[in-house]
Amino acid sequence: MEISVVITVLNEEQNIGPLLQALYNAIGRFEYEIIIVDDGSTDHTIEEVKKHANHRVKLLVFCKNFGQTSALSAGIKEARGRYIVTMDGDLQNDPADIPGMLSKIKEKKCDMVTGIREKRKDSLLIRKFPSQIANYMIRTLTGVKVNDYGCSIRVFRAEIAKNLGLYGELHRFIPVLARLQGARIEEMPVNHKPRIYGRSKYGLGRTSKVLCDLLLMIFFQKFFQKPIHLFGSIGLLTFLLGMVINIYFFVTKLLGQDIWGRPLLLLGIILTLGGIQLITAGFMAEMLTRTYFESQNKTTYRIKEKFFGKPEVKPYPEMVV
Repeated sequence: MEISVVITVLNEEQNIGPLLQALYNAIGRFEYEIIIVDDGSTDHTIEEVKKHANHRVKLLVFCKNFGQTSALSAGIKEARGRYIVTMDGDLQNDPADIPGMLSKIKEKKCDMVTGIREKRKDSLLIRKFPSQIANYMIRTLTGVKVNDYGCSIRVFRAEIAKNLGLYGELHRFIPVLARLQGARIEEMPVNHKPRIYGRSKYGLGRTSKVLCDLLLMIFFQKFFQKPIHLFGSIGLLTFLLGMVINIYFFVTKLLGQDIWGRPLLLLGIILTLGGIQLITAGFMAEMLTRTYFESQNKTTYRIKEKFFGKPEVKPYPEMVV
């Protein structure tokens, strides 16, 4: 199996037929499979998939809406191809871009190719402008220089896709998760079409979620394997500041001054106790990290390739006649 196309859908009944036909036309010359994950649709999406599916289509139906990240995770886990393609089911991603992206991942020998929607067919205020701000923030804070984090059409090598560790709503940060594995990422312009049928599932309401997940990504990048460096550093600074304040008031008390009721004294006590708690939290996080790796036999590294040189061939000793 060369290509596995993973598509997540939610209430896309009118888009299924045209989408599958476009996929058959675009990737028919490859050895492929199409995995459609229905994330709790309440319309006739499932019936439409069954109506238009050929023998290479597999449908996974969730019992309720678990979210796009869970749907992507389920589809990727089911995939058998050497290359895994992810895309939305709303017809805004163009299946005709898949062969070009597949050629690029092979030509560049990279691990992931992600699209750039250069002529995006979305509302400026509701979709484009917030997306540009989010892209800038993610690029700046994570250091992963991808132009369009919101573009859903991507091609991965299977070993990268299957180890992304998708959960929660981390599908927005797939390039960052891939880079955490050491993946080489390339970009290329892709088509983007206006939505004709159905309603968009995205909006301004997800802004706060993106910001929270961005903080999590920064933590993953810098402190996932060494949480004590974050909690310990902040805890030590807080503890020392609190101790300086407390020593000042201790000396002041020894000099006979009344220190009771001063807000600064209360701040010193809070900082001291807070510092101790943060340092303790760092120790606990370190133990949880060790448990995470050791209990599941996980490694803190990923080996891309192994090479063994040919063993030295010793010449036969000369025969004595």
